[in-house]
Amino acid sequence: MKYLLLLGFFLISPILSAQDLNARVQILAPQIANSNKRILDILGNSIRDFLNGRRWSTDALQPQERIDCNFVITITDWDGSSNFKAEAQIQSNRPVYNSSYSSTLLNISDKDFGFTYSEGQALDFSEQNYISNLSSLLAFYAYIITGMDYDTFSKLAGTPYFMKAQTVLNNAQTSPNTGWKAIENLRNRFWLVENLTNKSYNPIRETLYTYHRDGLDVMAENQSKGLKAVVSVLPQLQKIDKQKQGSVLNQVFFTAKSDEIVSILSAADSQDRIKAFNVLSQIDPSNSLKYELLKKSR
Repeated sequence: MKYLLLLGFFLISPILSAQDLNARVQILAPQIANSNKRILDILGNSIRDFLNGRRWSTDALQPQERIDCNFVITITDWDGSSNFKAEAQIQSNRPVYNSSYSSTLLNISDKDFGFTYSEGQALDFSEQNYISNLSSLLAFYAYIITGMDYDTFSKLAGTPYFMKAQTVLNNAQTSPNTGWKAIENLRNRFWLVENLTNKSYNPIRETLYTYHRDGLDVMAENQSKGLKAVVSVLPQLQKIDKQKQGSVLNQVFFTAKSDEIVSILSAADSQDRIKAFNVLSQIDPSNSLKYELLKKSR
């Protein structure tokens, strides 16, 4: 199991199910008349059952090991039948041990979340074949969420799940829906999984491990040691940014972590805070105003 080295943080209980995700699903449809909302409730339940009722990892996870995640799907257009245009915000979290804090791992927006769905339709999925866009979208992100979670507990342990996400993407190349192909967008699902499976980006994935296991997870017992670990990953991110400017994975990291980094490093000494500011403002300029807080004295 991915958490074997962390058993000291948990009280082990019997395995109650094969579920890997603890997914919360919200369907928003601000442009859809209230009289049409029944099918959206059914859709939300179907998506929730699909995500939570399957084993996405190869391990038999304990109930407390299930990965908390959120899918907020906003319907932007519906033909009144089975065709939906939508956007999705997908977020996942990881507990920080010896604390009640939960750290955001993924917070990504997918603007091309279109699909077809009929009331009562079963959401079928096959790892070998493309069946529907909705089940492929959900499975793709389930594997991404699982892989990123595993990466934080053991270096590059998420690789098998990113490869599964890549298989889902490859099978979806015949889909008429957008978001799966390289030529459509430089920041879509294709490039996300390309970065996650490209060894050139392994240092970013290794950063996830150091940041969480050597940083956040030890702060309750040794705040100074944890802070040093968080600061230590920044030069690695800076190096990758110089080599691969504008990479999707770098942006995914900072979208999830910018607020948290500022909060954590506010407790660091002035030298580390200034060092962090100089690096962060360079590699993540879109959040530079947040990082300005690091220059202020405590």
